[in-house]
Amino acid sequence: MNTQREQLIQSWITSVLKSDQFETHFLAGDASFRRYARIKLNNKTFMLMDAPPEKEDCGPFVSIDEFFDAHGVRVPHIVAKDLDQGFLLLEDFGDVLLSTLLNDETVDAHYTQSFKQLIELQAVDGAGHFPAYSYEKLISEMELLTDWLLPSLKTQPTEAESALIKRTFAILANAALAQPQVIVHRDFHSRNLMVLEGEQEQGVIDFQDAVIGADTYDLISITRDAYVQWNPARVYSWFETFYNLLPAAAKEGRSLDQFKQDADMMAIQRHIKILGIFVRLFERDGKSGYLKDLPRVMWYLLEESKPYAELQPFMQFIYDKVLPAFEEKYGKYEVEA
Repeated sequence: MNTQREQLIQSWITSVLKSDQFETHFLAGDASFRRYARIKLNNKTFMLMDAPPEKEDCGPFVSIDEFFDAHGVRVPHIVAKDLDQGFLLLEDFGDVLLSTLLNDETVDAHYTQSFKQLIELQAVDGAGHFPAYSYEKLISEMELLTDWLLPSLKTQPTEAESALIKRTFAILANAALAQPQVIVHRDFHSRNLMVLEGEQEQGVIDFQDAVIGADTYDLISITRDAYVQWNPARVYSWFETFYNLLPAAAKEGRSLDQFKQDADMMAIQRHIKILGIFVRLFERDGKSGYLKDLPRVMWYLLEESKPYAELQPFMQFIYDKVLPAFEEKYGKYEVEA
């Protein structure tokens, strides 16, 4: 524990709250250099974000938080900030992650609320505030599969297979770019949504990677979550619920069937990326916790690609060259009834 840093924190919070009678409880850390602490003064609590400026840049988080807050997105209000020292004092959203409340009985109501909030988020004009989810970015994400998953399985594509992979990635990237482009949270799932005491609206966190991209991306993040699986027929019924909430402009010349195809294509792009990311988290960063979710993500990819003829040559490569080694190394997904 860096005592000098602790003293800086103490004096900063004292000046912000105009009192030194507060309690500080640091929370278990995540992947980054950021730390969080719950600050309690009398009956009020706040969340401190401690991000040493030489290790972490709070700037993007602050500018996006303030932009969203000003446009009615339910993100934590910033109570005070000192970017030079790397301190933020935020509204405390509590500890109730949406993921902890989901079951067969509750999920429809919770997800319908999430969808309503997504539609509101997509109605905000983010042009000029967020980077584009560009063709290059979409492709480089999918290349995580060839850069990390395939080498981990000692699979070396032939020249013809490499060309096939490239063509398929182009199909998926172009499908994403052909959809209405809106603000995309990029990590909109049940571990990044919080149920707030006394509020209908869910609290939205972990939004610092937001971009302008396809309007189906956040929908599939939550309904085809890498950590939890729902019945495919139910997922399609949620696509319909979401489609019905879309503004007229997003449905123009776009039937429900087309929307479902858009969502599938976006989901497949994302699964390909996640297969690479989870392997990279283990091999490069030493985090093994995601490996158990790999078989689920592979199962999604196999299932959701079935209706699309243009993806079959690539999927044949996956079945023939990738799947046997994958199942041997990472296991096979047992479908939950």
